[in-house]
Amino acid sequence: MQLGFLINPIAGMGGKIGLKGTDNVVKNAVKMGAKPIASTRAREFLKSLKNVDFKDELKIVTCPFPMGEEEVKDAGFSAEILPLNLGIETSARDTKDAVKLMAERKVDLTVFVGGDGTARDVLDALRSTNADVSVLGVPSGIKMYSGVFAVNPADAAAIVEAFARKETETAEFEIMDVDEAAIREDQFDMRFYGLLRGPFLPMRIQGSKQISPETLDEHENQLAVARFIVENMDANGVYILCPGTTVKCVADLLGVEKTLLGVDVYHKGKVIKDVNEAKLLRTIEDWQNTWIILSPIGRQGILLGRGNQQISPEIIKRVGKEKIIVGATKSKLQSIEDSVLRVDTGDGEVDNMLRGYIRVITDYKEWRLVPIR
Repeated sequence: MQLGFLINPIAGMGGKIGLKGTDNVVKNAVKMGAKPIASTRAREFLKSLKNVDFKDELKIVTCPFPMGEEEVKDAGFSAEILPLNLGIETSARDTKDAVKLMAERKVDLTVFVGGDGTARDVLDALRSTNADVSVLGVPSGIKMYSGVFAVNPADAAAIVEAFARKETETAEFEIMDVDEAAIREDQFDMRFYGLLRGPFLPMRIQGSKQISPETLDEHENQLAVARFIVENMDANGVYILCPGTTVKCVADLLGVEKTLLGVDVYHKGKVIKDVNEAKLLRTIEDWQNTWIILSPIGRQGILLGRGNQQISPEIIKRVGKEKIIVGATKSKLQSIEDSVLRVDTGDGEVDNMLRGYIRVITDYKEWRLVPIR
């Protein structure tokens, strides 16, 4: 089996610092203290891939440093290195050129490490060549609303193994185009960009985000969830408010303005808007009296690790699972595959801490115990 493998080195750098994307703002992200995470995610994937039975029959076609060569060789795989002239700072053009070269070599599957922007670049390259190549994404972006991504790097390795054994189905995955500049202005602008074909393995692929329907019933359900949350809040508590319309309803009932797509902190009638990981660590003093309020992403069912990376593993450990408040309307919960929630914080220990069951508020004085995978 020939596996094409490439890394977008800057993907996901803006997550913890609250930039809501890294497109066109890499230098600013570095100045703010952003650290690369794509290489770490790639290494997690390759480490899991080393455990599959067919690893000795796997031929990897990858890019020169910093887009794959170092990570592949460090994992102990032999690889063909594509003839690309890469600088220290890579671009969308480098991704597209790599995908075209992989298609020329007729790889069986192209695996990329990145986010929605990388998925769009892969799609553009395959469109321009009319190449028929299966694609799989290893999540390393910030939002990842497209459906082509595995839930986490280990799941990506499991999908590759199943694909090699011909145990996967083939699906057309929606690739979404999200305007990051608009998101930084707290305006949600997402559109359908195209389709990428790839292997599908139930519960291992995240699927594309489903936008909450703008209906009266849905809004009333959101308000009912929010009312129940507000009535049970500690008057002296500190509350980390995550992105989304359900959590915004909580803020509306509290009488404070919340960023729709950012993370905010509420305490005794006041709100600190659009905070990042560093500001959370500086601002919050009493972690024993701090809660996180959040809602899963529609259809994907992901609680942490998509669009809210400001809530880092360190923040989660300080708060603890027992003080995570989850709200979701009945229709949102029904849209999630098998009603199973997922986490992908980037820290395996924290992910394991969160797994099990969690109470999800679905209406006023109504809740369900839902498994976290």
